[in-house]
Amino acid sequence: MPPRRRNKPNPNINRRSAVKNLEPSLKEEEEEEEEGEKVSTHEIFTKGTPVEVSSDEEGFNGAWFAATIVEAVGEDKFLIEYQSLRTEDDSAFLREEIDTLHIRPCPPEIVVDHFSLLQEVDGYYNDGWWVGVISKVLRGSRYIVYFRGTYEEIEFQHSELRLHQDWIGGKWVMASRV
Repeated sequence: MPPRRRNKPNPNINRRSAVKNLEPSLKEEEEEEEEGEKVSTHEIFTKGTPVEVSSDEEGFNGAWFAATIVEAVGEDKFLIEYQSLRTEDDSAFLREEIDTLHIRPCPPEIVVDHFSLLQEVDGYYNDGWWVGVISKVLRGSRYIVYFRGTYEEIEFQHSELRLHQDWIGGKWVMASRV
């Protein structure tokens, strides 16, 4: 990269007034940067916040489980309590330390009258939300959903499904048709 060329100072410019004139534009740039910054996870996930949690554990990939933030545990981890998963002795709801990569806010509820063939949905099954695709529309607000990860098809009532949304860059994004 070539060296920068420095201009000689112009003796006709009052440096103090030039700096004062630049201050508003510098301040505007700082405000734009602040608006573009990501909100910290500690601002989003505070004690008592309902969230959804995923797992990389075999058999649970692609599922999201409802939980509540109990407390922050370091910079990138939170202690959460599941809302449906219980301890092995069934004495309490399961608590785990989860890193922020596996936590997202609960998606906004979108009211849907009916689902269409090949629409990407989440089906509530085995205490979690699993991503699938409507493979058949049945009568009586029932649907067959295909799950790519397990090659299974399962029948669901309308009330057990929701439109699939992804949490990307701090925003909810609707899934496109398959």
